[in-house]
Amino acid sequence: MSRWLIALGLMMTGPGAALAAGADLLDLEYRPLASRSPVNLAERHAGQVLLVVNTASKCGFTPQYEGLEALQKRYAARGFSVVGFPSNDFRGQEPGDEAQIQEFCTLTYGVEFPMYEKVHVIGEEATPLYRRLAAATGVQPGWNFHKYLVSRGGRVVGNWPSKVEPGDPALVAAIERELARPAPRGAAAGTR
Repeated sequence: MSRWLIALGLMMTGPGAALAAGADLLDLEYRPLASRSPVNLAERHAGQVLLVVNTASKCGFTPQYEGLEALQKRYAARGFSVVGFPSNDFRGQEPGDEAQIQEFCTLTYGVEFPMYEKVHVIGEEATPLYRRLAAATGVQPGWNFHKYLVSRGGRVVGNWPSKVEPGDPALVAAIERELARPAPRGAAAGTR
């Protein structure tokens, strides 16, 4: 039923309207992982190219944390950031609390890219960001480590399923293509 609702939403607004939402896509507040104070994503990541990923600590794709961190290190100075959202939506593969998730990510994979609060990414309980990502693309995550690429202007410009590794040539080319585009006027680089 949720796919039907996404399709209906796209028919009502058209895929171009959803993709053109721009800054509205990120104008939401989320707490950094294990923190109490929310931040506005549009403000914190203004002018950055983002790779938004739903993560899990007990998944066959969990080793992708290493590749995601490598992308972060490789492109951060050019205005890129991976943005992780832990989720327990797929077979309970993220059962821990936020402090446990943070400890696991840091100690096991050396994750330094921004991780935000644990959320739902599919179905009726999906958090607003993931509802917007699904509406913009017509695609909800099918599993953990689904990747959405968001332009500096806050438009979704691509998405890749879990099996696509962070170092995949097509994904890297899309990141580089977006980084080569100028930041929209008035968009300052986000802070970390």
